[in-house]
Amino acid sequence: MNSISTDIKPKKHYEILDGLRGVAAILVVAFHIFEAFAGGNRFVQIINHGYLAVDFFFLLSGFVVAYAYDDRWGRMTQWEFYKRRLIRLQPMVIMGMIIGAIFYYFQASDILFPQIAGMPIWKLILTMIVGFTLLPIPPSMEIRGWGEMHPLDGPAWSLFFEYIANILYALFFRKFSNKVLGIFILLFAGLLINYTVFGPKGDVIGGWSLNFEQMNVGFTRLLYPFFAGILLSRLGKLIHIKGAFWICSLLIAAVLIIPRIGDENSLWMNGLYESICIILVFPLIVSIGAGGAINNPFSIKICKVLGDISYPIYITHYPLIYWFTAWVVDNKITLNEGCLVGVGVLISSIVIAYLCLKLYDEPVRNWLQSKFQKSNRGS
Repeated sequence: MNSISTDIKPKKHYEILDGLRGVAAILVVAFHIFEAFAGGNRFVQIINHGYLAVDFFFLLSGFVVAYAYDDRWGRMTQWEFYKRRLIRLQPMVIMGMIIGAIFYYFQASDILFPQIAGMPIWKLILTMIVGFTLLPIPPSMEIRGWGEMHPLDGPAWSLFFEYIANILYALFFRKFSNKVLGIFILLFAGLLINYTVFGPKGDVIGGWSLNFEQMNVGFTRLLYPFFAGILLSRLGKLIHIKGAFWICSLLIAAVLIIPRIGDENSLWMNGLYESICIILVFPLIVSIGAGGAINNPFSIKICKVLGDISYPIYITHYPLIYWFTAWVVDNKITLNEGCLVGVGVLISSIVIAYLCLKLYDEPVRNWLQSKFQKSNRGS
């Protein structure tokens, strides 16, 4: 018989935080759609800071992980924690890779992805299988040409770092006092400010390639928000105001949509903006969201639906973005010419995410959870 019980009842969700995750996920899709028309120029792109949603997700994740597990370690082993996180995240990672493989040859582009047309299918299948594990692929083995560690589903890079954060939490950070954790968070904030304000780019864009520069960006983006989320949850300093969901949604939209700050000669200005957003504004939004309450059944339903589809949207939309971007670039499509197709991509991303959620993710997770709990009760 296991000496540690795994029959742990799930805690109540923060409905507003669920809803905010969905709002941010939809804005990520919109950001990537507009990105196709910008030609890689961050200074002209509409919905300019959509990539900061990843940093918001890291903060939310740290907050929720601490809330869900900090008081359970006396009844739960590390491996049980890992299994719970794998059950929650891994099924949709696999689905994202499958969708990426299905769309791969439709993304062929003479300009953006010239190697797709001649790519042997065995390499595609091998990349998909490796992608199932979330192990990163080095640039020398990458089958798209963008140097991504997950070339079938680019956003999976953030899940790779999410798993690293969960491992660091389970091994070390859960044991730290708030004072020690706060010292680490100050150091992580310093790393973030040093990179964004004093670094060569003035932003936190990156983290998706297996090389020193990109891995440095990935860890810089991960460490402060994730572990600040843990400390925020532990401190319990929540802000209670009316209309919290709508206020926080507007704040998230404002942060992600605002144009680039400064120009090529003042990169530090945008870096300072992003540091302020990640270090101060995002914790403020989470504090308001976690401290708010919603009693209107309609608002509760909106938050639940947004929360349910947020992760499936994020992890499955990018294969459509590869195709859309290749279509825009190859055919020199303007924003006015491509806006309706862009709306179609957004709607399709939501529909695909919802179908994946209901027909695959929820049934698979329910089956895995049932099997997991049954095996532990009998051990």
